[in-house]
Amino acid sequence: MKIKKLPDNVIKLIAAGEVIDSLTAVVRELVENSLDAKANRIVVSLYPQSWSVQVADNGEGIAEEDLPLTIQPHTTSKIFQAADLSNIHTLGFRGEALHSIAQFSTITIASRIKDSNGWAIKAEKGKIVQSHPHPMALGTIVTVSDLFANTPVRRQVSPPFKKQLKKIQILLGEFALCHPHVTWQLLVDGRLVLAVSSSDSPKKIFPQLVSSFRDSDLQFLEKIIHLPDGKCFSQLKLVAGLPDRLSRPRPDWIKIGINGRVVRCPELETAIYNSYHHTLERDRFPVAFVDLRIPPQQIDWNRHPAKAEIYLDNISFWQQIIQDSLAEVFRLSPNNISQRYFNKKLEDSILKLAENKVSYNLGGGESKEEEKKTDKETKGLIKLKAVAQVRNTYIVAEYEEGIWLIEQHIAHERVLYEQLKDNWEIVPLETPIILGNLQEKQVEQLENIGLEVENFGPNLWAVRSIPKALLNRQDWEEALLELSQGGDLDYAIRAVACRTAIRNGQKLSLKQMQQIVDDWIKTKNPHTCPHGRPIYLPLEESSLFRYFRRHWVLGISHGITESPPKEGNNKKHKTPPQNEKMAKKLESLSRRKKADKTP
Repeated sequence: MKIKKLPDNVIKLIAAGEVIDSLTAVVRELVENSLDAKANRIVVSLYPQSWSVQVADNGEGIAEEDLPLTIQPHTTSKIFQAADLSNIHTLGFRGEALHSIAQFSTITIASRIKDSNGWAIKAEKGKIVQSHPHPMALGTIVTVSDLFANTPVRRQVSPPFKKQLKKIQILLGEFALCHPHVTWQLLVDGRLVLAVSSSDSPKKIFPQLVSSFRDSDLQFLEKIIHLPDGKCFSQLKLVAGLPDRLSRPRPDWIKIGINGRVVRCPELETAIYNSYHHTLERDRFPVAFVDLRIPPQQIDWNRHPAKAEIYLDNISFWQQIIQDSLAEVFRLSPNNISQRYFNKKLEDSILKLAENKVSYNLGGGESKEEEKKTDKETKGLIKLKAVAQVRNTYIVAEYEEGIWLIEQHIAHERVLYEQLKDNWEIVPLETPIILGNLQEKQVEQLENIGLEVENFGPNLWAVRSIPKALLNRQDWEEALLELSQGGDLDYAIRAVACRTAIRNGQKLSLKQMQQIVDDWIKTKNPHTCPHGRPIYLPLEESSLFRYFRRHWVLGISHGITESPPKEGNNKKHKTPPQNEKMAKKLESLSRRKKADKTP
């Protein structure tokens, strides 16, 4: 599409011009142009000593006659009238990036479009000084040299190159998540520092960006979202770290992508935080990436010159969509149970534990009818069958791909926490509980969570109501003192859930174990307890097979060159060719011996 200068009425509607204040800003603008040109391979080269940047791509290229216009202000091929501002499908649209860069550097733009020869221009301080043919492959190469040479103060206040490099790596990683079909390379003085291969899913990009991110620790969801107006639809892609497996010490991996660009959107980030609330340990943060493709009419990019922040219509709708999607990936459905990764250290520790003397409770005595009984609410979830109890602490559950160890206390705690959160009920007591030596703050805390407390004499307080979940407990006084120590209602719910859950060390029948398992897999967040501790440990059948050597040793020495026939296969097993030759030799030798013995 041809490059044209924007009319004045459109220029007035656009936010402040591009601010080119760092190497990162230059890389961002050039990469966005490459993506708009539909490139699927982008190479970024940095030369810190000369303050130079080069971005090469294999996109559609720029026509020879359009090259001089690229460094002019407000020239673009992406919008032409005011109405286009509400229908933007590209990353860039203001037509200012190359113009702004050219004011602070020497810039060379070489490009070639289909069915044409390559051409290049060179500009210094915004003025073209060279224009000539340039043989090259299809695409564009932009080289920015001597950045900020005419503004030495800006160089002086710029952060050290290591910090700028880190920002550029993060920037390219974010682009890679939003555009997984693109192959990326980042070089510094010709040395490769980042390489990301193209993929069909952003989930496969994560391990390429951070080595500690494993594919098995992530869940991926992709779906079409029908918008409230009933006319348009959106696409959502979600990559979420499982809370019991993957978290960060800093909130640096909560990322929101909108139409191909990672942006700051505090409202949507809060929705992610809320979904992970009480699934992670204290001072740990989630790993999550949400990529939304939204009709451009619902987005206003003019909130920030670098388009780092946006205005989004109907923000509460998108918050709910994100929370519902995270709840979907947290469920223990067959689709979400990916192939688990067990490293040797973990397997050794598990199997070493198995060698120790432990007590097992097989919990017999249940009827066949109870085993066959199914709960409609578990449809769509994995099927777990409780088979034993280890040390009166862990429930051993079987499923089609292996076995799981489930800690009974924290699994039950998760169940009770969600039940109490959905239905927190305070009930009156016939006989009040008398507590002594309560401070004023403790009394206020009990009242804040809904309990009725009144003075009963000097240093005595009568508690006339209690959480319903505590009715069957005998340690009311201890529980109330714990609840009075501080915290909000959610803290109280967690404390009550922890206190009322089945204890470790308590012997359970098979029926009780199965009930805990069934209730637990139906919870909204079954991966961790409300305090962030992992609830279950899966041991895949493949891991058991490897440990018990459940595989065929193939080789001529064993007379086996292929796997035996599968069970139920009545076909005669084929004799290996090597064995056929040996059999024929033995048969021939046998016939000779018989012939020698014949008179």
